[in-house]
Amino acid sequence: MNFSKGDTMLKRLPYFSGPNVLKTLTVMMLLAVFSSPVFALDLDTARSTGLAGETDSGLLAIPPGAGSEAQPLIDRINTQREAEYQRISGQNNVSVEDVGKLMFQKIYATLPSGTWIRIQGNWSQK
Repeated sequence: MNFSKGDTMLKRLPYFSGPNVLKTLTVMMLLAVFSSPVFALDLDTARSTGLAGETDSGLLAIPPGAGSEAQPLIDRINTQREAEYQRISGQNNVSVEDVGKLMFQKIYATLPSGTWIRIQGNWSQK
């Protein structure tokens, strides 16, 4: 390849020259920002935005009208909770379901108003 003075390989690529350069850089910046773990959904954010709610079983669920964005987070936390409930159940000779119900009471006491909760199958906001 022959390069003249000031010519670079990037300038010869269609997306890095002319009017496309700004579009390309913008897309690259957006991808970097939104794929960053800083923007990963956490439980407090999911609950406060209505994407996740607490149930009287001590597990999380998606409240009415919410999308499925929080489903991976809900699944991960529920798996952790179930394992912990199982451990507590075995140590105290009580059912896993009873442990979950007791944990819901503790969780409920700490929830801010407006958090979605499901009690006996009925959704409402605290």
